[in-house]
Amino acid sequence: MKTIAEQFYKYGVVPVVVLEEAKDALPLAKALVEGGLPCAEVTFRTEAAEESIRLMSAKYPEMLVGAGTVLTTKQVDRAAAAGAKFIVSPGFDPEIVDYCLEKKIPVFPGCITPSEVAQAVKRGLEVVKFFPAEQAGGVAMIKAMAAPYTMVKFMPTGGINAKKAPRFRTRPLRLLANLAHFRAKVKKGLSFPNHS
Repeated sequence: MKTIAEQFYKYGVVPVVVLEEAKDALPLAKALVEGGLPCAEVTFRTEAAEESIRLMSAKYPEMLVGAGTVLTTKQVDRAAAAGAKFIVSPGFDPEIVDYCLEKKIPVFPGCITPSEVAQAVKRGLEVVKFFPAEQAGGVAMIKAMAAPYTMVKFMPTGGINAKKAPRFRTRPLRLLANLAHFRAKVKKGLSFPNHS
C-alpha cells in the first residue's frame, strides 16, 4: 500500500478546498474522483469542514481526504473522527505535530524557515508544506532550503496560480506535489473560482 506522500506524488497536485456548505462536498468529491484526482485537503476555515470530510470519506472511501488549516489538537480529533487520512497545518506547531505523530496520523506542517524544517526533520518528517510559497520566496527559497535538507520534500501552496505553477514543477526542486487552492462553489455544476 502506498503512503500518503507517495499518493500525493502520484497526483502531482492536491486540491485544497474551502467548502462553505457541506452539501457541496459530494458533488466536489464526485468531480475529483471522476476527473482522476481522487484527493482533497478540506480546510477547517469553515464550519462545514468536519461534515464535508465525513461525507466525502463515507461516499468515496477510495478518495484521499484530509484536513487542512488545522490549528488545534481538538481539530485533529474532529478531523480524524470524520475520516481524515492526513492533517495539514499552516505553520509548524510542535503541539499539533507531536499529537499527530503520537496518534499515528500523517501530518504535514507548514515550514518556511530552516529552523522549522529542522524541527520537522528532528521528528522524522520527510514532507512539509511550504506556505505561503510565493510570499516566502517561492522556488528560490525552496531550492535554498532543499540544499542542506536533502531528505525533505516540499509541498508548496499560497500564491501559486496556473501561470506560476510550471516554475514549481522544475527540477532539481525536491517537490512532492503542489497544493492547489480552490474555493469550491456548486451552482448548476461545479466551478472552481479563486484558485491560487
